Amino acid sequence: MDAVAARTRQDPPARRLPLLFLGFLCLVAGVSGGLARAGFREAGVLPAAVALHGVVMVSAFFGTVISLERAVALGRIWGYAAPLACGLGGIALIAGAITAGFWLLAFGAAVLVAASVVFARRAPSLEAIVLAAGAACALTGNLLVALGAIPVAVTGWWIAFFALTIGAERLELSRYMPRPRAAHWAFAAIAVSLVASALGPLALTGFALLALAGWLLAYDIARKTIHGSGLPRYIAVCLLAGYAWLALGGALLAQHAAPDAALHAFFVGFVFSMVFGHAPVIVPAVLRKALPYTPWLYLPLALLHLSLALRVAGGLAGADGLRSAGSAGNALAIALFLATAATQVLRFSAPRTAQAAS
Repeated sequence: MDAVAARTRQDPPARRLPLLFLGFLCLVAGVSGGLARAGFREAGVLPAAVALHGVVMVSAFFGTVISLERAVALGRIWGYAAPLACGLGGIALIAGAITAGFWLLAFGAAVLVAASVVFARRAPSLEAIVLAAGAACALTGNLLVALGAIPVAVTGWWIAFFALTIGAERLELSRYMPRPRAAHWAFAAIAVSLVASALGPLALTGFALLALAGWLLAYDIARKTIHGSGLPRYIAVCLLAGYAWLALGGALLAQHAAPDAALHAFFVGFVFSMVFGHAPVIVPAVLRKALPYTPWLYLPLALLHLSLALRVAGGLAGADGLRSAGSAGNALAIALFLATAATQVLRFSAPRTAQAAS
């Protein structure tokens, strides 16, 4: 631990800002591409950002952010090759260098796998093994696309990446939650089913997601912290709302119903709800800047879920107007969350900086 701390001190957070900026560019391009796909063509988005909206969001933006968090925790310089490759891969895709972009994303995922294996060897546990399995799923999906597979054909691998990564993190954070021994084995079985289902139709993935949603709703510590106040309650609201979307997305996939609604229930309702909830914990770890809680964080969270409900309803009913309105609301919610978080970080940092100068 001392060696890791020493390496972390030699790696000032300012050096991570360019990597975050790459991720931010991928996020802007991915969201803009999604808006264009939803009917907002006047945005003037590059064609590749529209055609590869899912890849840019999943493998470039989230690949950069997740692998950066893992690299910071790893405390080794080579770990930063993962967010760098994912960020540059996304930029390459947006610029039209498709082949180079896909291979950069595959390389970034490979480094993420290596970092995850190091963690699993340092402290062997179910959650560490599942995290490594999730990274391997990301690598499989990215590698298949680099070898010529169409992105929609590897969606199951990318879903497994997020489901396993988030599930493993929640398992670790809820380790003090009382639960029967059978729950441990049930989680392991769900993890195996998520990997196995990626080899088959998305309906199988849907059933695995339903099982994961049931496990999280039954055993996550959010069931307890929802009765608290302040930040713990806010995080719990984010988590429980996300688990509801996870269940809905799984149910829709299992029934082969409204694929657009099902995938956005998962990737927006579940994944982004986890991002909103975990940001106050992740930002200090990555940037060494506190993200203090404010009730204003509920505003983008509410907008995210209300607009997603519109989008999903539009997808189920075949109403393009509702789907477009929901997409715009999703984009606005993400922008509002980033603005709120940045304001909180800057407000908290400014007084400390002034005091240090005096």
